[in-house]
Amino acid sequence: MTALQSLNLSRCSELKELPTSIDKLTALQSLNLSRCSQLKELPTSIDKLIALRSLNLLECSQLKELPTSIDKLTSLEKLNLSRCSKLKKLPTSIDKLITLSIVRFVRVLGVDGITYIYQQID
Repeated sequence: MTALQSLNLSRCSELKELPTSIDKLTALQSLNLSRCSQLKELPTSIDKLIALRSLNLLECSQLKELPTSIDKLTSLEKLNLSRCSKLKKLPTSIDKLITLSIVRFVRVLGVDGITYIYQQID
């Protein structure tokens, strides 16, 4: 499983958390968690996904914050946080993600830390 490059768990409406063992997927380039409406948090071990280029959290309506370890995802290019209605805070260290070029924040209310992000919406 360490060679897995893409994982699509979208619409897993009962998924509340990812296992910390997700850090074993070191070759993972794309993680789609869109519409996982019960997902409350991402494990801090997500920082081990060093090849991750795309993280889709569209409509993860229970997600309150991103782990501070997200700044270790140095290959991350795309981050979709659209309609994450409970998201209130972004780690200030997110500005270290210099490869991040596409960020979506449609209908995200009250998020602190957005000034740290260079946004390009296509």
